[in-house]
Amino acid sequence: MRPASPRLAPARIAHVALWTPDLDASVAFWARHFAAAVGEEYVSRNRPGFRSRFVRLAEGPALELMTGPWLDGDRADPAERIGWTHVAIDLGSREAVDTLAATLAAEGALVSPPRTTGDGYYEAVIRSPEGALIEIVG
Repeated sequence: MRPASPRLAPARIAHVALWTPDLDASVAFWARHFAAAVGEEYVSRNRPGFRSRFVRLAEGPALELMTGPWLDGDRADPAERIGWTHVAIDLGSREAVDTLAATLAAEGALVSPPRTTGDGYYEAVIRSPEGALIEIVG
């Protein structure tokens, strides 16, 4: 077993993402049943049809509810099926994201290098040994 990668701060889950075919119904569900605070809708300029909203519960990580027209019918990418899609781990800083991303790139586990996303996260995407996607954010 390899030692843990160095971090500047303890890691915590930042958000968990859920693909949904009906963004409005999903947002209403979380607001109505869990008193979730609902964030503004994000519409991607880079990926036509992608829309998301964050819902925040009183405690714990946020939920990112996401939709896109490719959720209908067959898709080649199993990471984009309706349901939970990834977990985001907050490393506490951009420097920690850069450091861990570099380590994981050397190990062949980096899917997407660090960048600032349209919804304001500084993140890189990695793949766990089982193939699950993990966003590391800072």
